[in-house]
Amino acid sequence: MVEHSVTATGRQRLYLDVPYAEKDQAKALGARWDPAEKRWFDPKPPTAGLDRWAARAPIPEVLPGEDRAFGSGLFVDLIPRTCWFTNVRTCVTQQDWERLRRPIFRRAGHACEACGATEDRESRRWLEAHERWQFDEQTGVQSLRRLIALCSPCHLVTHFGYANVQGRTDEALAHLRKVNGMTLVEALAHVHAAEDVWISRSGRMWELDLSILTDVGITVRRPERSVDRPEAAERALAQLADRPVMPRPRPTSAPSLPAAPPAGRRGPWARLTGKDT
Repeated sequence: MVEHSVTATGRQRLYLDVPYAEKDQAKALGARWDPAEKRWFDPKPPTAGLDRWAARAPIPEVLPGEDRAFGSGLFVDLIPRTCWFTNVRTCVTQQDWERLRRPIFRRAGHACEACGATEDRESRRWLEAHERWQFDEQTGVQSLRRLIALCSPCHLVTHFGYANVQGRTDEALAHLRKVNGMTLVEALAHVHAAEDVWISRSGRMWELDLSILTDVGITVRRPERSVDRPEAAERALAQLADRPVMPRPRPTSAPSLPAAPPAGRRGPWARLTGKDT
């Protein structure tokens, strides 16, 4: 992937690392969008003010140690409560996140790796980057194994708990059934099994291993301390769901047995949040 190119008129264009949240600022300073490369560039380098988004070395198509076969397909992949809102995007700069997204989407042919859909502005379907994690029950380490391109409906299914927070459970369930050809009974059984795994994993603390990122020069910010994550997650959930923060006891740092599943099968929101309303 080149960081600069020459147009038919002989004019040089210099590509930039512009985070989505800063695109309007870059555009106001003269940056332009290349629809073929799906990337912002400086059409008359060097343009004053655009140097803040100067491109760094490109990320390789496959990260060192990345397993592109890990976590294939569409499935509900609930992140333990003790790890909520602690992910790759929160641990790297916005520019590094942009550097990571580009090769992920490019190697996937700018299509969802679960259902094959491409972006569609009219239906507000976007491509999004998602992490696939491996949880080592013996060591308590949550390791990043793969980064994958998902369309926004598939991403919603993957984060089924977030779909519940947003009141989009039916939408996520319908998409899960459509992509996997599941009956309603099969889809519900799949979600319930994922919830049971979530309950088990949420009973302990996990340490993040992001070495596949640091090995390619990505600077990783120190995430929230393990013991502080439950409260941080509760604050974030309160903002999403517009509900008051409820203090929660902190899990111990050592492995512990999960709480006994509630009697009977409760609704997804109740099982994921511990609340019936």
